[in-house]
Amino acid sequence: MRWLRTRRRVLAPYVLGAAVLLLIPPLLGGIPGVAPGYVLYLVSLALIYAIVAIGLGILIGHTGQISLGHAGFFAIGAYTSALLTLRLGLPFVLALVVAASLSAAIGFLLGLPALRLSGPYLAVATLGFGLAIPQLVVWQGSWTGGSSGLHGLPPASLPLGALTIVFRTDQDYYYLAAAVLILLTIFARNVVTSHTGRAFIAIRDSETAARAMGVDLVRYKTTAFALSALYAGIAGGLYAHVLHGISPEDFTVLLSVDFLTMIVLGGLGSVGGALSGALLLTFLQNALTRLPVVHDFKNLYIVVLGAILILTIAFLPRGLAGVARSVRLRWAARPRDGASRVDQIVELGEGSGV
Repeated sequence: MRWLRTRRRVLAPYVLGAAVLLLIPPLLGGIPGVAPGYVLYLVSLALIYAIVAIGLGILIGHTGQISLGHAGFFAIGAYTSALLTLRLGLPFVLALVVAASLSAAIGFLLGLPALRLSGPYLAVATLGFGLAIPQLVVWQGSWTGGSSGLHGLPPASLPLGALTIVFRTDQDYYYLAAAVLILLTIFARNVVTSHTGRAFIAIRDSETAARAMGVDLVRYKTTAFALSALYAGIAGGLYAHVLHGISPEDFTVLLSVDFLTMIVLGGLGSVGGALSGALLLTFLQNALTRLPVVHDFKNLYIVVLGAILILTIAFLPRGLAGVARSVRLRWAARPRDGASRVDQIVELGEGSGV
């Protein structure tokens, strides 16, 4: 019975989150003065960024490998998917699979230097990668469109036997992004609670101790990079089709900083925290760009971003996930019939692994 209660407690946030995502479109339609199409477009972007944040959270939060170049993986996924569908006419699903596989392969190769680099040295190496990708895109302008980018992408489609679902509206793409996010969230949770996830945490805590326990550092470090890049590649492919076009300016190093801020704000080492951090930061950015003062101070968002990082690290070192966990612990501390406070807190601790 205790195992069943713990299982319910672990799965409840994910079930509730999936239900909320499904109910957002009909709820928006009933709110006067709200443009449902634009709000769904904005939420779709937040969900896509959340996919990147979850993958980056596995790399940094669980493995302890710092990356400032995930905008590069995001760009690889976006341009690969766009080129395959626009230039070669490949189906969207196949293009997305190729984009994710290519991003993962490059992530694996980038993970090889991580065997000798750590801390700021690894961060600088990944930063160089993130800076190089947009320049390579501009250099190969005959294929990628150069500085102008690629536009007029065909609509995404999903074949289901004899039926083919074509995504055309903002609501269609919202449901597509939500479905992919739900699947990848479940997969990420299974990874971090598996033997692989425990190996990641062992490497994060102490590489020397992990090696002494028989953890293969080469295997798990490169796996973490490849898995994180896979998530970014999938998100990039979705991003290209949601916007129906991309350009190198979409993948600056500031975007990598945004991804890092999302997981710090949400809570390192938490899948749910990465999701909440991505949603909060995306809507915050949109709200800031609408302020009248932005016209006089165009870099206001960058200033606020820096302030958020400083305040979060100073006052919420575990992010939003840490706040949520503290609330749950306080709630569990209330006495209930048939169980002591200690038993309740122990049960809650067993179910809060992600």
